[in-house]
Amino acid sequence: MNSRQPVPVVVLAGFLGSGKTTVLNHLLTHRGGTRIGVVVNDFGSIEVDAMSVAGQLGDSMVSLGGGCLCCAVDGSELDAYLEKLAAPAHRIDVIVIEASGLAEPQEMIRMLMAGENPDVRYGGMVQVVDAAEFDATREKHPETDRHLAVADLVVLNKTDRVEPAERARIEGVLDTLCAPGTPRVGADHGRIDPELLFDRRPWTETRGQLSFEDLLAEADGRGREQDPGHEHGPGCGHGRASHPHAAYESVEFTSREALSPRRFIDFLDRRPPGLYRIKGFVHFGVPGHGERYEVHAVGRFLRFAPGPWGRGEARLTQLVLIGSGIDAAGLLRDLETCREPAPHELGPESMWGVLRYVARHGREAGRTED
Repeated sequence: MNSRQPVPVVVLAGFLGSGKTTVLNHLLTHRGGTRIGVVVNDFGSIEVDAMSVAGQLGDSMVSLGGGCLCCAVDGSELDAYLEKLAAPAHRIDVIVIEASGLAEPQEMIRMLMAGENPDVRYGGMVQVVDAAEFDATREKHPETDRHLAVADLVVLNKTDRVEPAERARIEGVLDTLCAPGTPRVGADHGRIDPELLFDRRPWTETRGQLSFEDLLAEADGRGREQDPGHEHGPGCGHGRASHPHAAYESVEFTSREALSPRRFIDFLDRRPPGLYRIKGFVHFGVPGHGERYEVHAVGRFLRFAPGPWGRGEARLTQLVLIGSGIDAAGLLRDLETCREPAPHELGPESMWGVLRYVARHGREAGRTED
């Protein structure tokens, strides 16, 4: 039996000039040892700046020493390329689809959630917004409002190009356009913490002979020497300093006692806007549902994936919560109230809320109700 977990697929959307490619390049150059498959939903020759050491990318699939695969595709080819990227031989950890600036990300989401490929799963939609051209973009592309309404995470990019008062105004407009509770992270030059979207492996564990990632790291090091004022946060892997990434906080929760599925779902339904990501494993212990439930949330996107416990593995809950401006102590208190001392006494109906977010028969579950 194949125990390999499906590869999460994250949709990176935003209109032309919003900074999607800049965000993607940042993720690629600060991914640690994570192997990222990239699908660029566009026609023609494509230039990915972060891959300049490997030459220009055209319409073919390119394999790089650091484990990055990039495909330039038309939307109709999406399923075929996802199947190729998710093949076990590539050992891809996460796939990022950079949607065309004129694409309808809702269509990609529907395709991914309705797909029958067991090797991939939808992992959320990230909408990149250009703060400097916010009003002009909405006027030129009215569908912006519709895209924001279905986003799981909003990246307000180019915040360095607007005054604080203007940024506050834009954020107020975003509050009215996005679904309640949609998290938003500000960025300049597309610099967001990769941990918000995927787990990064320690770079030292994957470093061997000189690879593509080594070259990028060396180039980044030279850039820091030339620009001593440039400070990095955890997403850059060079210390926390005063980089905006330092505002991100990670909260860990472990429980050897089972969790109440109803109280845990209630906790997830009430998660604060600043809580960007939740990941880990949950033990419910309800009769007939004794599996280990992997939980993955990016913004409003939520998914559970039941699977077997490892031989001799302790039945416990282990969660990591990542956010900005969150009340860490309050989150831990709320999670403490989710403990369930007698899970064996709960009926199967107690799991209904959890099962809403479990993929069944090839149909992907996961989007939080609007």
